[in-house]
Amino acid sequence: MFAHNKRLMYTVRVSEPNPKLGSLMLEQFGGPQGELAAAMRYFSQAIGETDPKRKDMLFDIATEEMSHLEVIGNIIVMLNKNVKGEMAEGVQEAELLRTITEGGESHVTSLLFGGGAGLMNSGGAMWSGGYVDTIGEPTADLRSNIAAEARAKIIYERLMNVTPDAGVKDALGFLMTREIAHQKSFEKALYSIDGNFPPGKRPGNPKFESKYYNMSEGEGDARGPWNEGGAWEYVDGGGPKAAVDGGDGSASVKLSAQSEKLFAAASRRTMSNTSVDPKTGADLGSRPARS
Repeated sequence: MFAHNKRLMYTVRVSEPNPKLGSLMLEQFGGPQGELAAAMRYFSQAIGETDPKRKDMLFDIATEEMSHLEVIGNIIVMLNKNVKGEMAEGVQEAELLRTITEGGESHVTSLLFGGGAGLMNSGGAMWSGGYVDTIGEPTADLRSNIAAEARAKIIYERLMNVTPDAGVKDALGFLMTREIAHQKSFEKALYSIDGNFPPGKRPGNPKFESKYYNMSEGEGDARGPWNEGGAWEYVDGGGPKAAVDGGDGSASVKLSAQSEKLFAAASRRTMSNTSVDPKTGADLGSRPARS
């Protein structure tokens, strides 16, 4: 059960309308790193979570993300507030046209949503459930959540860097800071799971899990803690030259006698005859080469 509190989680004070800036803010409303994507990611994880303590955390953060969606949505609406009335009343045609076409997706926001906040990103792409990458394994989902919060923080930083409005910058700073808090919560939750790496239950094959293949030869080959020291085995020279399992590197499948017969017949029927040079439509329609 949800109950909506009519007060925003953080006060929004916009100095003056700016539809162009409002179109950039759509990135955190309906974009892949935005608040709706985060809310749906954590809400769906909470629904399927079997650990009651993690379930509570995920529901708390999912609900807070919805409050963040409300904050960023109100920023967008305030930045478009002049357009809302002008679009509805049809006044100052030339000035209105200039205002809504000055950059970004401000014309889309104005024409389709009347100055409201549409569920799309700053490039006009509509929100998609494909942004929700939950897989139902806590040790994988929590890592994804940590990365999602990090990406969202970076987007908020970039928006703050292009925001001349002090009030908008202040609200964005709050939202950015909450991404840090959520990242910390998810990381603590991840490391409270004993044996959280590798994700899942099955261990890796010890023959391959600590090998590093130097697959790109040439100037710039680098060594670091990601491929040397500890248990790392470094395979140099452009990676393995043969199948690493010791086999011949081919692909095979065991077929029944009947399937084998049919496959051989199909292969013979479709085999290329390289002893002829057939005349094609391209040959018939081509123009003589010009000197």
